[in-house]
Formats: sequence, C-alpha cells, structure tokens
Amino acid sequence: MPQDSATKPLIDVLSGHRQNVPPLWMMRQAGRYLPEYRELRAKAGSFLDLCFNPDYAAEVTLQPIRRFHFDAAIIFSDILVIPHALGRAVRFEVGEGPRLDPLATPDQIATLATEADFNKLEPVYEALRRVRSQLAPEIALIGFCGAPWTVATYMVAGQGTPDQVPARMLAYRHPDAFAKIIDVLVENSIQYLVGQLQAGADCLQIFDTWAGVLPPREFARWSIGPVKRIVAGVRKQVPGARIIGFPRGAAGMLPNYVEQTGVDAVSIDWTAEPSMIRERVQSRVAVQGNLDPLALITGGAALDRAVDDVLENFGKGRLIFNLGHGIQPETPIAHVEQMVKRMRAYKG
Repeated sequence: MPQDSATKPLIDVLSGHRQNVPPLWMMRQAGRYLPEYRELRAKAGSFLDLCFNPDYAAEVTLQPIRRFHFDAAIIFSDILVIPHALGRAVRFEVGEGPRLDPLATPDQIATLATEADFNKLEPVYEALRRVRSQLAPEIALIGFCGAPWTVATYMVAGQGTPDQVPARMLAYRHPDAFAKIIDVLVENSIQYLVGQLQAGADCLQIFDTWAGVLPPREFARWSIGPVKRIVAGVRKQVPGARIIGFPRGAAGMLPNYVEQTGVDAVSIDWTAEPSMIRERVQSRVAVQGNLDPLALITGGAALDRAVDDVLENFGKGRLIFNLGHGIQPETPIAHVEQMVKRMRAYKG
C-alpha cells in the first residue's frame, strides 16, 4: 500500500475523519469534455489502445489534476477490461459504446474462462505506477473495477441495452448459469483490485452502474452479495484497504448495501433523498456525491444552488464532493471551474 495515506484528505475521510472542506473529484474527470483528452484520444487509435498504453493512460489520468487540482486522480481504464482479460472479444464502436460476444445461453456461458490473463492488464498497473510517481503526496490515486452485476449485464447482452433486460431475464431463467458469470467476475476482480493497490492505488471504487434496475431480492443476490465478497477478498490480502461502492439508483436499498458489503463509503446519485442518506447511511460511512451532472452543464445560479445543496445536505458529516454520475462530454470547462471555486470556498 502507498505510504502516508493519512496526509491525503480523501483517504482521511475514508478512514473516519470529517474534513472542514470536503475532498473533491469527479467521476469520468478524465474524458471528452477536455480538449487535451480529445487530442490524445485521436492519436491513440481505439479506445482500448488508449486504456492499454501506459503513457497515454497516465497522461489522461493526470490532465484534470493539472487543470483543477482535484483531491484524487482515478486511473484511466474501463470496467470491461476484465472480460477482455478473460478472453472475450471487447471492442468500442464510435457513438455506440461497447460490443462483446454475447453469453446469452447456458451453453455459451459454459465457454467462459475462469481465470483471467493478468498479463493483459499489466499496462493498467504500469499506468498506475507512472501516475503515482507524478502525483503530489496529498492527492489520492483511485483504482477501480466494475461490479460483477454491471459487468455481467454487458457480457450477456453483448452491449448496453435499455434497463439491461437480457441479463435480468437470464438471471431469472437460468440463475445457476448466471451465477457462474458472477463467480468468475468476483474472483478475478479481487485479484485485479489487489494488483491495483500493489501498483500504487490508495483506494478503490466498485462501479455498479446498473444496480438500480434490480428489485430488492435480486439486488441482494446480484449486487450486494458479490460486492461483499470482493470487499472481503481484497481485505484478506490487503488488510485495511479503503473501498467506495457505487450502486447507482439503489435509493432505499443503500442502508442494507452499506451494512452488508463493508464498504468505507458509498457514492450516491442526485436522486438520493437527503434526510434518509444522512440518518441511515452517512451515520455509518462516508458519502460521496451527488451533484447532478446536468446542473454542471447548466452553470450559473442553478449550479451554485446545486453545489450549495450538496454541501448543506451532507457537509456536516463525512463527505467526498463528487457528481451523482459521470461528467457529460458537453460540460463547459468554465462550469467545472465555477463548481470547484464555490466548493473550495465552503467553510464547514
């Protein structure tokens, strides 16, 4: 594990200590809203070529830190690198998102490898080492993976779909077969995350982008259960590892998620009901979020109000200021600067 983590405001919050001025970063902060990112993306060729070129991945990870002096950098990669390392064909079509060879039937699922080729992920570890060597000591470095449920939804359908219906239907019709995908993803995600910590990450985030489409019983089985196993598996090898969970759209299921998974913080989207979060979630763990990305696009007085709402709702407890989901490509850079300035002026 990296040394002197206690000097980093974000790690301090994850370790149980409130900051008067909450630490700040943004999901998808390295991305298409930055002209320097778009320039490097054009040079890289494919999206996966960008992810797997350590020079490029380290550079785009550092770009938003140079511009905005955020309190954390998150390594530039993708949640679908685990399927790639498992031998599944993964490609990104311009304007259409990811494409994979579907695992739509039990017979197809039986062809899934059980162990990833981690040599394919060595470029991610090398990018982490390079970023770590260039970050100021007070800035945290975040590693991440996709939660098994969310990654499995793409593997089953071969692409993103409305409400990820193909995976939900497969989980109902063939739960044992679907569980094989989940089990493979759990075990390989543990090793991937441990490798990121060993390469220099200070903490981890598990993105469960599609958790909110599940009803409570299925949420407990396919979202909470696998994340709980990952958290326990990582900490078995790296005791004290700091982990943020992001079950997007989980709403009223968040208290149970926090209690069962053992995460140190939970990221909340902009629809979360503040009083419930304060009383039943933030009283237990740190909260991360939850500015509406559309307010950031809007700017002006609407953005100021939205920033103030987040701080008023959650600033008295342990808070990591962030968006409720990733920043949108059309977001003006000036609005990010406005958000940072207003948030940094907070006198908690």
